Amino acid sequence: MAGTQIAASDSRAAIGGQAGPAASSGSSFHAALRILPAAQRQAMFEIYAFCRAVDDIADGDAPHAGRLAALDAWRRDLAACYAGNPPAPLQPLCAQIRAFDLQQADFLAVIDGMTMDVVQDIRAPDAATLDLYCDRVASAVGRLAVRVFGMETDCGIALAHHLGRALQLTNILRDIDEDAALGRLYLPAEALAAAGIAADIASTPAAVAAHPALGQACAAVAREAQAHYDQAGAIMARCPARQVRSPRIMAEVYHRILARLCAQGWRAPRQRVRLPRAQLLWIVLRHAIG
Repeated sequence: MAGTQIAASDSRAAIGGQAGPAASSGSSFHAALRILPAAQRQAMFEIYAFCRAVDDIADGDAPHAGRLAALDAWRRDLAACYAGNPPAPLQPLCAQIRAFDLQQADFLAVIDGMTMDVVQDIRAPDAATLDLYCDRVASAVGRLAVRVFGMETDCGIALAHHLGRALQLTNILRDIDEDAALGRLYLPAEALAAAGIAADIASTPAAVAAHPALGQACAAVAREAQAHYDQAGAIMARCPARQVRSPRIMAEVYHRILARLCAQGWRAPRQRVRLPRAQLLWIVLRHAIG
């Protein structure tokens, strides 16, 4: 137990802080945060560091029992933070928890989402399970973020709900081949069945990735993602511009990725879709001065 606790703290120390991957990354996430005021930017880097740490545990090569134990160690570390006795590596995160009133339940939801990936490889979940997964690994992060952005509670929670799901569904569509290589398939069982992909095939991610009817299932998920983008856009249109600059950047970047995925189609072999760096920088600049 002690060894697991140290491992969790070590992963946090290695990732967290301004010098961690979030600070050096060229990702759309980092680009969206660069325009924030310093205090908000550092808070988001700490949240990112936490997410990276638990995600690395979930996707690591350690045995299932070891990964579950490491995630449990994070739960204990967070409990210590909220009890006022944070482990030394978590003191920077704890400072942001106090500064922005970040909720323990949202951090725990992220861990619960990672646990879903560890307990067993997710393969063609039903729609309700997929929605719960999206809420935990994406919308819960959004609920933390909107507190940092200073959004009004009801609008912030609604934005986190819709934009989190839009981004995660886009990720799922983009990463079909990478997930299949890990034995995972996040496309919902209902979409696969509607496309005529039998349940026995749906249990084999590689077979689904190569199935000629895959495009029908993906199109259904893309429509759901689009509906969430539409809802998120309507919410952001009602909010002060300064509070939603970063989520607008994320929404536009990932919405463009979704459009490129739909234009490319779903027939194998597929190329991984990403935005050119120049286009990403243009999006950031446009929202930064808008």
